[in-house]
Amino acid sequence: MRTALGPPVVLALLLASPLLGCTVGPDFKRPEPPTPTAWSASAAPMAPGQTSQVTTATAGDVAAWWISFHDPELTSLVVRAQAANLDAREAMLRIAEARAQRSVTAAEEWPSLSVNASAQDNRLSDSTAMGQLFTEVPGFPNPYAQYQLGFDVSWELDLWGHVRRQVEAANADAQAATEDSRAVLVSVLGDVGHAYIDLRGAQAKQQVVVDNIAVERELLDLARQRRAAGLSSDVDPVRAASELSNAEAQLPALKLEISEDINQLSKILAREPGALRSELIAAGPVPPVPPRVPIGLPADLARRRPDIREAEARLHAATAQIGVAVADLYPTLTLGSQGGLQSENLAALSNWASRFVTFGPTLQLPVFDAGRRRATVQVEDVRAKEAAFDYTRAVLAALHEVDNALAAYGADQARRASLEVTVAQDRDAVDLVRQRYAGGVGSYIDVLDAQRTLQQNEISLTDGTTAVSVDLVVLYKALGGGWG
Repeated sequence: MRTALGPPVVLALLLASPLLGCTVGPDFKRPEPPTPTAWSASAAPMAPGQTSQVTTATAGDVAAWWISFHDPELTSLVVRAQAANLDAREAMLRIAEARAQRSVTAAEEWPSLSVNASAQDNRLSDSTAMGQLFTEVPGFPNPYAQYQLGFDVSWELDLWGHVRRQVEAANADAQAATEDSRAVLVSVLGDVGHAYIDLRGAQAKQQVVVDNIAVERELLDLARQRRAAGLSSDVDPVRAASELSNAEAQLPALKLEISEDINQLSKILAREPGALRSELIAAGPVPPVPPRVPIGLPADLARRRPDIREAEARLHAATAQIGVAVADLYPTLTLGSQGGLQSENLAALSNWASRFVTFGPTLQLPVFDAGRRRATVQVEDVRAKEAAFDYTRAVLAALHEVDNALAAYGADQARRASLEVTVAQDRDAVDLVRQRYAGGVGSYIDVLDAQRTLQQNEISLTDGTTAVSVDLVVLYKALGGGWG
């Protein structure tokens, strides 16, 4: 129902202007995340052989975690990925979109003004009552021209905070888009670290295989020499040749893994396949972990992880939308005005007598809508509760990610330490059996078993070393590092 109000009513409404500061609906309160007092994995004693200690001291350079590896190539790749990655750039566009939408919403707080001009030729039909009436009026032209130059002003007063709550929700959406961009960056930089460390691990395994091939060639030469001297049968050279072929067969798979890792890094940096090959094909060491990794306390996580901050912003926006829906339950008051110049003669359009103006507020009172508005309030309330569950779910998921990453970091360090001891013992065993075989005391089977065991454990040690560094990248990613 719309009612045109006269000046006395308008004056009364203006006297009620303090209502313009009223905002209905619940105010957002930052949630308190359910966090433990300590990490369960880090609370355990340091594993035997663990060389990199995790501490709950305030996280230092978690944001720039790649610096802790002291690898210039890794740092270079990370810096380039920040600027070039397509997912990160697309996420930045979503921030711009959300901020532009916020400006669209905020514009509703202000009056709207438009200017119009028109020139029309009109003719009333003689077959209508109106046309016949004006035909009988002396001096009334039919057809006739009409020229108009005018303006329209409209302003809906935000009595109940409808627009203010919309702006609040739009601000929260813009913040959510910002946090989403940061979360994308955390993921992208984590992928860079993972792929780079995998590459260096594959190159290290390739070197183990190359070294083993050289050893197998030496053993083949030794077996042939012993056969020529009548110290062994034909079986030993055949077995040695077989082991050499088996070792050489491992190289293609490792070269494929290296190519895939290089291409993965090229893709992350938005480059064509093979674009980084000349830069990365030369083998480098697996980036070592630092001796001390400060990660902070669980309570710090909610402020540092962008996905948790995004969930909080989504909850804020959902809470503000409740206020938008509640404001729709109340009347709305719109001030409107039209004015300008109007004439049937273009020359007379600028005359003072050609002016016209209208002004009047419009009050809209919701009377009956079959419960639609109240149901909308219920819908927004349920959505806010869902957003609260999403926030709690995000916090719990982050806590579990960090705790699992801590456990993996400690376990893989202990495994690597054990493998280092094993490999050292295997090398001693290989030296011993080779000396015995060369001296005609031992059998080639002993040499074969010892060399095969050594290579397998060297590969396992390389995998273990790679896993420790990857675990740290995963831990930094779980802590929300990488967005500055």
